[in-house]
Amino acid sequence: MSTAQPGASRLAPADVEGWLGELGLHTTPRVDRERVSAWDLELDGRRRFDVPVTLILDPDLALIVWVHFAPPIGDGFRKSYRMLLRWNDEFPFAKFALGEDGRPVLMTELSIGRIDRDELGLAIARLLAICDQLLEESASWLWIGGRIPDQGERVSRQVGLFARYAEALTDLVAP
Repeated sequence: MSTAQPGASRLAPADVEGWLGELGLHTTPRVDRERVSAWDLELDGRRRFDVPVTLILDPDLALIVWVHFAPPIGDGFRKSYRMLLRWNDEFPFAKFALGEDGRPVLMTELSIGRIDRDELGLAIARLLAICDQLLEESASWLWIGGRIPDQGERVSRQVGLFARYAEALTDLVAP
């Protein structure tokens, strides 16, 4: 059980680690620097696998869920920027941006005063569902020639996460 209290102004890294464990999500060891903690995860959507995700916690401000959506964009930027702007309009609980290296990122920020295990779990599931929904549109960024690799019978490692939040994801997950 979490040590964070509802409405508490501070969230501890141990709270986040506990929630991740309860959600069945495994991370690399935590990295701490100047009161900010970060964890790296490799998660699966239902269709897109091995999605790199970073959680960044400033215990007094927010927990950011940061999806490394694609490698740096190398095509004509105008078309890519239009796609990112359109997606920002279509998905109100998440935002696309470009990292310093030109890499498209997908993120959501969770306010410290409202966050709990289910808020974090739903945010992660929502971002993975967006990755799935945009698989075809982003394939040219992800794979040479834009060909989505055959995954055979592979099943998502996060099937339990999607099941837990299925009702809240109905607008993002096709039956």
